[in-house]
Amino acid sequence: MRHNVKGRKLSRTSAHKLALMRNLSTSLLKHKRIRTTLAKAKELRTFVEPLITKARRSDLHNKKLVMEQLKDKEVVKELFSDIVTTIGERKGGYTRVVKLGRRLGDSAEMAMIELVDYNEISNQKAVEKKDNKVEKKKEKAEKKAEKVEDAKVVEETKNK
Repeated sequence: MRHNVKGRKLSRTSAHKLALMRNLSTSLLKHKRIRTTLAKAKELRTFVEPLITKARRSDLHNKKLVMEQLKDKEVVKELFSDIVTTIGERKGGYTRVVKLGRRLGDSAEMAMIELVDYNEISNQKAVEKKDNKVEKKKEKAEKKAEKVEDAKVVEETKNK
């Protein structure tokens, strides 16, 4: 029984899992969006979000704690300067996991994990898609109204 056992094993030793999480988190913070398996993405979320919370406090102690986990100095600088200012006053939930379907080779569930405030492209696409839907709905309503207006009124005559 797995009482009080947190996290996923991911078929790895603890050291290998830690190295995997460090590498995935470095890639996520560098590129703002990565594609991986669903289990790894969900586990990465629990690893990265505390790092971002520590970076929000922005003192020397927290910087050293983050640097223990992230070995890339450029990524740490970017996290403390760029990412923290973009996140701003967000209380939590810095990442989003989006399911992508299954991988062809082994049918593993794939997912995209991204930083929430860095998806401007997808936000613009969503707005455009919404605008297109509204326009199509208006056009459809206008066509329907035209059909109703074109109908001829026939008077009924009483036959005796």
